Order: sequence, then structure tokens, then C-alpha cells
Amino acid sequence: MSGRSAGLQAGNSPSSINTANLDWLAAQAASSPTTIGSDLWLLFQNDLNWPTVAEHESSILLSPHTHSDALAACAKLNEGLTPINGSFFTADISKLLTYASLETGNPLSQHYWVDGSRQCTAISVAGRSALPCATKLPTLCANSAPNKVSGQTDLSPTWQVQVNAGKLTATGTRDHLSFRFLGIPYADKPERWTYSSLYTGPPQISALKFGSPCSQTGNPPTGAEDCLFLNVFTPFLPGPTHTGSKHKPVMFWIHGGAFTNGEGSDAIFDGGNLASRADVVVVTFNYRLGALGFLALNDGVTNGNFGLGDQITALHWVQEHISSFGGDPTRVTILGQSAGAGSVRALLGSPPAIGLFSGAIAESNLAGFAYAHTYSEYFTIEQEVETAAAAFLNDVHCGNVTSDQVLDCLKAVPWQTLQTAANAPRYPVVDGKILVRDRLSVDGKGPVNSAAHVMFGWMAGDGVDFAGSYPKSGTTQLASVQGIGIAANLSSTALSSGLFPRPSTGNDTLDTFNVTGRIATDGEFSCLDQATAHSAAIHKVFKSMWTYQFERSYMGYEPIPGLCDPPVTETHPFGDPSLPYFQCHSGELYFTFGTLGQDLRPFRDEFDLPFEQVMVDSWASFARSFNPNPSAAFLAARGYTTTAKALAQWGPWKDVTSKEPVRILAWPSRGSDWLEQPQCNVLGFPLDFYEKQ
Repeated sequence: MSGRSAGLQAGNSPSSINTANLDWLAAQAASSPTTIGSDLWLLFQNDLNWPTVAEHESSILLSPHTHSDALAACAKLNEGLTPINGSFFTADISKLLTYASLETGNPLSQHYWVDGSRQCTAISVAGRSALPCATKLPTLCANSAPNKVSGQTDLSPTWQVQVNAGKLTATGTRDHLSFRFLGIPYADKPERWTYSSLYTGPPQISALKFGSPCSQTGNPPTGAEDCLFLNVFTPFLPGPTHTGSKHKPVMFWIHGGAFTNGEGSDAIFDGGNLASRADVVVVTFNYRLGALGFLALNDGVTNGNFGLGDQITALHWVQEHISSFGGDPTRVTILGQSAGAGSVRALLGSPPAIGLFSGAIAESNLAGFAYAHTYSEYFTIEQEVETAAAAFLNDVHCGNVTSDQVLDCLKAVPWQTLQTAANAPRYPVVDGKILVRDRLSVDGKGPVNSAAHVMFGWMAGDGVDFAGSYPKSGTTQLASVQGIGIAANLSSTALSSGLFPRPSTGNDTLDTFNVTGRIATDGEFSCLDQATAHSAAIHKVFKSMWTYQFERSYMGYEPIPGLCDPPVTETHPFGDPSLPYFQCHSGELYFTFGTLGQDLRPFRDEFDLPFEQVMVDSWASFARSFNPNPSAAFLAARGYTTTAKALAQWGPWKDVTSKEPVRILAWPSRGSDWLEQPQCNVLGFPLDFYEKQ
């Protein structure tokens, strides 16, 4: 029996039933859209402000019922009708009902059954009324499931819910924000260095807990080889007679981590906040990493890109099953950060991935010199062998066997040894199937997902964490820049150009690092991401193209502790973002997932929360309409006045065909011409870089 699911197979005696089976048996009492005979639409007015979350009620909207049937339907959810009191009605319900009307097309005068002081109480946007109990009305059930910190789940059977997705039956749960289905196996456990295929195991799945991350480096190494799981956070579960008109946009998150680390179950990526505020379906998942995900050999069989293949398998799972979880398979946006952004870039040009998604957001895609080039310029298999695989075989003591014995030797090596080897491969390669060209074809000369709408962006200080070690007292500026991993002549040229002036703060090592970090940001992120967008727009490669630079961050990747934090002052004990600080790699993640307020991390000033709201609304708008400007109708219906006012003051985010091709994301945000172009020219990465290749 597979430990990945909770299937009870025929012939098992009670003594042989394992814990997973007992979990599944207990879940048979779980409610479902089928047993209730209705759509389940979880509505919550999420302002992303953790300290005030208890002030907001959560409800589940059902299809029309008579009053008695409404009570029975709510009881199947272990709930009663939504209680109405003055503050809840004025603060939340009117907004939620206005949005329900926008989504369903029902008039604002539509009434809904609720719990009130009279026997059969109904409400509309205009107020409450007593209506005949036999009237069939949409029903608002209470949702008293608890609000949990991101990444935590209440396992009480009270909140559990079941979904039938084709041959699969998944038992998940709900909390105050969304329905949660965790640890769903999307693929059968693959043999080492074979491509994954869709899950064919037992159909009954316990989706209450996150699955294991994929095996990866660490001290000690963590994860497991049986790791191809995904998680679905959704506000909507369609009923048995649903027509599909309410299915939600899907945001398919690809985690970063240098292709060696990371997991879809990271608490930062908990999708409940994004799902509830934006009314979208969020999918996070794991894919194979390091040597197990990216080893390529010159044997004609081991062609690499197994981790990218897992991503494509997960996208196939989404196409096949996500409608049962409330998602619209025609509106799938892939988005990822760092190595996840590199994955987005790769999938945009991967023939097997074409048609599996319609939107793509690449956050901090690496490209350029030194460490960054392998994320956007792909090795041939021969180059990968020369760069890493040959030394890797020696690392794990498989370098002295005959060529036909290599795989057998590798398969006998513990995964911990494979993943922590000094030369463990992590490179996407041109394998002839998943990747067929050594770069994304923004020049119009190769395969590309031409139906996609695309956004590329970066942090203002993205390269700070890739600029080498922090300089010591006496480290010369030239030596510091060479520490990035670029040639001495290019370092000298860049410094002598006068385009990277050295600040004068009185802190000599910090001033040195400022220059180095700026060169690293331009040369490993912003220059070629801008060139990518520029060339794609010229050749009309994608349906639309957008770019941004993030200039407000929260923590981020910090190989040098404290480097990415704003200065602490008497008035700002957690740091003052209005003062100069490095906006580092990964510093946008709390804001775009909306998990800053729910992750118990403090807001530093009066703008962190509204900025987070605007970013969630903008990212979700791209998923909804492939345009990062939220519609005025959506913002008005949801009551998102902060975002509406800010965007009205700042003006619209314009695409790259405009005179303001780059959006500066800060408080306030603004449009800009292409950034750092003289600097990019000196570094050898001009705006027309891909036109000259």
C-alpha cells in the first residue's frame, strides 16, 4: 500500500489498516459539495491585517434553498446560518454581497438566508427582511473554522471537506480563509532519473497535511525522494450541477532555492490569504532538486531536466483536476521567484508546456554574468557533464566504473550523498524535448508560448546577495567587484566608467559593498530582464509584456544577517523603510502572498500593510485579467478602498510598449523609462542584447 494516500484496499483486515487508512475512514463523514448538493463559496473580507482578523466574520455561500433546507445544508457543514449583527452587517456583509452580485450577475436586491431575530430572516445589500420560509434563496452558512498562522492547519474533523476530482477523492479541510487540500500526490513516485507521470495510486487521498519536501541540501540534509506533492488553497468548490461560470483564476507557484532547496509548503507561500482576498485558487508544489532533479549524462538516456519535467506534470494535473477544486484551467498563471522565475522562463519556451498556462510572472529571474548565466543560458548536455557531472561522479565514487554501470552505481548511493556532493548538478540543459534551444526565444526564432501574457521583474537590490563576500577593511573596490565572479578587465571598465559612483557614508566597507551590489544587480538581474522584455515586445512574442522594479522589501534572502533590514530608529523599532536600505532578493514574497500580516511579522511603518494590499491586488489582477491594474468594479465591489485610492493617485501600470515600460513598486509607485541603461551598456548587456545574438 502506498504511504502517499489513504486508500483502503479490498481484503485488508482491521488489524492491517494503517494510520492513513484510519484518517481516511474518519473522513467519510466529511461534507462535500455533492452531499450538500451545492456550490461552496467561502467569503471573507480579508484586509491582511492579522491583529484585526477576529473582527471579520467568515461565511460559506450556498446555492438556493428553502429556509429549512438551508438549515439542514449548513448543519452538514457543522455550522448554522451566518449570524447577523449590526457591526458585521455594516463592516463586511454588504461588501461581500456586492461582490457576490458582481461575480454571479444577481441584482443587488438579491436576498440571502441568514440567522436573525425572526424565524426566516434574509438580507440583501439594502438590509434585512422577513420572507416566507418556503422561498428558495442563496444561503449564507457561518464559517467558524479557526484562523491559523500561515503554514498551520487545524486537523479537527469538524472542518473537513471532500472533493471528487475524476477518479480521485481528496479529503481536505477549511479554515477562516479558504478550503485547504494539502499533500496531494500529483505524480507517481518516479524512479531515479526518469521523468514523472501523473498519479495512478489509490484514489482516496487524505489531503490534510503537507507532503514531504524533495530531498535537498541542509545540515543535516532534509526531505525525501517520495516528494511530488501539491497543495490547493481555494475559496470555491463547485457543486454537482455547477455550470462553471464562477470558476476562479489559478495561480501556480514555483518555489525558488537555486534548484537545490525549497518547498511548496513554506509558510510564506501559504495560499489562504491570497485566495481569500483575491478570490483565486492557489497551487503550490514540490519538484525534484539538485542531482536528483537535474543530472544529465552522455548516455543517451539520462537527459536531465527531471525537475522541470515534474513542473510540467504538475501543470497537467492542474489541467485535469483543478476545475473540481474551483479553478479555471483556461486561466492558469505560473509564477515563481529566483530559480522559480528561471523555471517560468524555461517553461515559456518549453514545447511540452505550451498550452498549459496563459499567464506567467517571473520574479527575480537571474541572467547575465557569473552565477546568474546558467538560469537563462542553458548548457548542452556535454557542457553540463564537463561543468559538473564528471566531477560529481567522482564525488560520489561512481567515476571509475564503466559507462554502462554508472546509473546502477548512482542508484545505490544514498540521496543524502548525492544531494550534498560538492559538484551536484543543478542546471537546466538543452535535452531536445523539454528544452530545445539554449535560451528563451524572445527573438521570434524558436518555440515559445505565444498565447501567454508575461511579467518580468526584479528587486532594486537583487544582486546584493550574489555580490560575493562582504568586504573587509582594506578590501579594494576592484577586488570586491571581482569577487562577484566577473573578469578583471570588465571590473576595471565598469569602475572607471564613472557610472557606478562610490557613496560616502563614512562606513568604508559599506560604501565598497554598495558599488559591488549595484553592479551585481545590474549584471545578474535587471539588465537582461529588461532586454528580455524589450526584445519580446519588439517581436510580439507574447500577448502582452510587463516589467517592474520592487523598491520596498521585507527581509529576503540574507546570507549576511541583517544586511537587508532598514535602520532601526526610536520611532521605528522594527526598522524605518523610508531610510536607505538594501531591497534584497526574495524581499517581495511576503507582500505578493499577503502573508506579512498573518505571519506574525510586525508591520514596520504605516505603509507596509497598504502596500501589501496593493501588491496582492495587483498580482491577482494579472491572474484574473492578465493585466496588473485591478478593475475599478472589482475594487469597488470588494470595498478595497485603500488600493483604489492609491492607484487613482499613482496612475496606471503601463506595459513595456509605453514610454514608462518599468513600474517602480514602492509607496508611492510610479512609471519609469528603462533603468540603468548606460550601466547595462558598460557591462555588456544593452537593451538590444537579444537582438544582437
